Amino acid sequence: MDQYILGIETSCDETAVAIVRNGTELIANVVASQIESHKRFGGVVPEIASRHHVEQVTLVLEEALEEADMKMEEIDAIAVTEGPGLVGALLVGVNAAKALAFAYQKPLVGVQHIAGHIYANRLMKEFEFPLLSLVVSGGHTELILMKEHGSFEVIGETRDDAAGEAYDKVARTLKLPYPGGPHIDRLAHEGEVTIDFPRAWLENDSFDFSFSGLKSSVINTLHNAKQKGIELKQEDIAASFQESVVDVLSTKAYKAAKQYGVKQVIVAGGVAANKGLRARLEEKFGSDEELELLIPPLHLCTDNAAMIAAAGTVAFNQGHRAGWDLNGNPSLSLERYAKRSVTK
Repeated sequence: MDQYILGIETSCDETAVAIVRNGTELIANVVASQIESHKRFGGVVPEIASRHHVEQVTLVLEEALEEADMKMEEIDAIAVTEGPGLVGALLVGVNAAKALAFAYQKPLVGVQHIAGHIYANRLMKEFEFPLLSLVVSGGHTELILMKEHGSFEVIGETRDDAAGEAYDKVARTLKLPYPGGPHIDRLAHEGEVTIDFPRAWLENDSFDFSFSGLKSSVINTLHNAKQKGIELKQEDIAASFQESVVDVLSTKAYKAAKQYGVKQVIVAGGVAANKGLRARLEEKFGSDEELELLIPPLHLCTDNAAMIAAAGTVAFNQGHRAGWDLNGNPSLSLERYAKRSVTK
């Protein structure tokens, strides 16, 4: 019998509701973006994000049910992002989910946001374990080993700036509009790699990441050039910066995949939409017949509720249930989420 999970995502600046069948088939996926509201501030303003979620969540829910041609009575469970994220934004989604669960007497499941990004890939193809996930989003750069559903072992993580943060900070220095990542990616394809920016490989046996030095190097290069009256092409700066980022990400991901003997490598997070990264990973893994590379389509890279419903399906079937005390947890780690006790 088919199983329908409704997902709600409000961790940052997208209000999203989706319905997924059997954890692998997308039935409806509605996202209300707030980019235009935050653009003038150069980043997400938490209070504004929360207010927009309050205004949008009911409308987005109704649109998702209409798109799926379903009623709430047909939904088997409600999955919602409980963390990490902006606490005010999280609370809107969590309370909307609790209200729905109470009103319609449906099971409630809390989902960790990064687990959601990982499970967006399952909407493309079934997972084969063991697998390695390269998570690259605004605040996260991690390598995660999965030996089975719901099992997450972080084998590498960022020690300072995540890749997405470095993109945003460099974009601001280049006076590019928010969000900066897509603009740098576009410029990088128009420029040439003319500057050998540093790559933080760290210790030989480490799969951790560090992009703070790279970010500082780009900013210092721009400041020094300005002081000397030298004009640097934005396109070349973008291309040189992006070359350093994708080189480190792809090299470490490939090395980890071979060391741990995984069958699949999946890419997750908003920066997975980056064309330069996608091309380099396809180039790196394309000739290796022992590894399958999965990169989600663009609409499943950025924050959405389909990924929350997909991850929520696994959690639901493993017996996870949230109580009425479910709260927004802005610092919920992936490993702590995976170790939670199962209640039935």
